[in-house]
Amino acid sequence: MKAWYSDIVGGNVRYHDLPGDEPPLVFIHGLGCASSYDYPGVARNPGFPNQRVLLIDLPGSGFSDKPAGFSYTTTALAHVLDAMLQDIAPDGCYLFGHSMGGSIAIELATMQPTRIHGLVVSEPNLSGGGGTFSRGIASLDESSFVSGIYPTLATNASSPWSGSVAVTSPYAIWREARSLVRGVTPSWMKQFCTLKMPRAVLFGALSLPDNDYDTLTHNGIETYVVPQAGHSMAWENPHGTAVGIGFFIRRWTDKK
Repeated sequence: MKAWYSDIVGGNVRYHDLPGDEPPLVFIHGLGCASSYDYPGVARNPGFPNQRVLLIDLPGSGFSDKPAGFSYTTTALAHVLDAMLQDIAPDGCYLFGHSMGGSIAIELATMQPTRIHGLVVSEPNLSGGGGTFSRGIASLDESSFVSGIYPTLATNASSPWSGSVAVTSPYAIWREARSLVRGVTPSWMKQFCTLKMPRAVLFGALSLPDNDYDTLTHNGIETYVVPQAGHSMAWENPHGTAVGIGFFIRRWTDKK
């Protein structure tokens, strides 16, 4: 695993750099998750293209440093990745982001439209208000979550999520959840629909029907439905997720 020091964070952001064809595909994970935990089985699945892959653990998550003084908003995290990718992927990259990671990927693509060759997101947060987990977390004050609720999350052995939560800073989880509930202006949906690079969205079949799916298709955004999966598609159907991402990356790289 490699490390990149971020002056914005005041700590190291750690990542796996898996060899393959350029430009690389960058994975950005969701709330309480880690790319090093979620995506090795996707990135090396037979359905995935032979692309260089960067599996980045966001600050506060996985193997990355977890300073208590960092804000952990989606915008701050996008700025960290912007600086990082200018260094480790200077010729640009493709982005994949799931859930909160999709929101961060959209902000990053908006910041650097000429350096992002294509953007695939899976069930991203596209408007403020948050999802089930983030709303519940953000409804508490930070200290109550950190001292009272967080210790119980990692004990839910029935969910793969518990493993990555156990190595995520409680401060990061709460501040990221609050950021998702507050949203951004313009909204992630507005930013996504106005981007000019190739874009696509993955939905799990078990997540449909979904209002965002209808809005995106109405706006001409390409979609792909991963079978036998819901929101946590990388855990529920890693092969189907790899095939869905690969469907778009192969087509976009063939056009270059």
